[in-house]
Amino acid sequence: MADTSIPARAGAAVRRAARSRPVPVVVVLLLVAAGLAGWQLSAAGSPRPAPREVGFATGVPGGVYDLYGQLLRGQPLGAAPGTRLRLDNSEGSVDNLERVVAGRDDFAISTADAVTSFEGPGKPKLRAIARLYDDYLQLVVPADSPVQKVADLRGLRVGVGQAKSGVNLVTRRLLGAAGLDPDHDIAGVGAGVVDAAGLLQSGQLDAFFWSGGLPTSAVTNLAGRYPIRIVPLAELAEPLQRQEGGGAAAYRAATIPANTYPDIRPAGTTVPTVAVPNLLVTRDDVDPGLVQALTRAVIDSRDTIGAQVHAAQLVDLRTAVYTDPLPLHEGARRYYTSVKP
Repeated sequence: MADTSIPARAGAAVRRAARSRPVPVVVVLLLVAAGLAGWQLSAAGSPRPAPREVGFATGVPGGVYDLYGQLLRGQPLGAAPGTRLRLDNSEGSVDNLERVVAGRDDFAISTADAVTSFEGPGKPKLRAIARLYDDYLQLVVPADSPVQKVADLRGLRVGVGQAKSGVNLVTRRLLGAAGLDPDHDIAGVGAGVVDAAGLLQSGQLDAFFWSGGLPTSAVTNLAGRYPIRIVPLAELAEPLQRQEGGGAAAYRAATIPANTYPDIRPAGTTVPTVAVPNLLVTRDDVDPGLVQALTRAVIDSRDTIGAQVHAAQLVDLRTAVYTDPLPLHEGARRYYTSVKP
């Protein structure tokens, strides 16, 4: 049975005001109406809480983080009814971690090397929800560029990602592994992947680095309108792993499969490169019930999201729990325990 006590008390207040008239009746009516506006009743007559919005930091427009967030937002959070995700674009991994520890967002995606290297005062608050998919490092150049390896970038104009992005973090490390000083041996340009693609096409960049899931739509679109190729990077996998500083162990040699980008020159060839895992992160004080619901949505939506973000097809229960260097959030742990065979 519906709880009618609040409407009843409101009506009594109006009648008392009408008799005593210490305050104009119209004022009381407005106050009562304002109070009733926040009292929502469901079809069954029970109180229904107002929708709750929580922030999810993604990345630059046109990147895989951005697309993944858009698709995840469309998935139901069954155990957290009335909750919706607000997507916030950002510069990338480092920016995302800062936003989460500061409380500006409750959820974000970040590369594992960025998590390890993060030195913000709130780092102990960080928790993991799932290991998602790997980012692949991509050095994009015009098809007729003389650049065949990272060392050939000396003296050139190079897109290095925005300052607080995971792209910028790993690009500086890649350049160092190739014997280049990122502050002096190249003309670095801080630009997101969409802007960098436009600058390359217009001749204002000679190359740009990108770290993202496969395929990245901005690279796909660029290849469809301008001849480009991707420079092999695998020779730098071991030097990257030997570098001092947090996150070096996160890198591994990998291969961009043939036809990931059908219009890349030369067509049908694989590109050896370096990969790094992505983690879905949160804070330790975020509601465990909400985290459990989001964890379930991530796993249950793998095929739906994977149809558009191919990298997401790799998300599953066997790999999602490997979230080093972060411990699992209690809500995520509850979910994985509940579905453990």
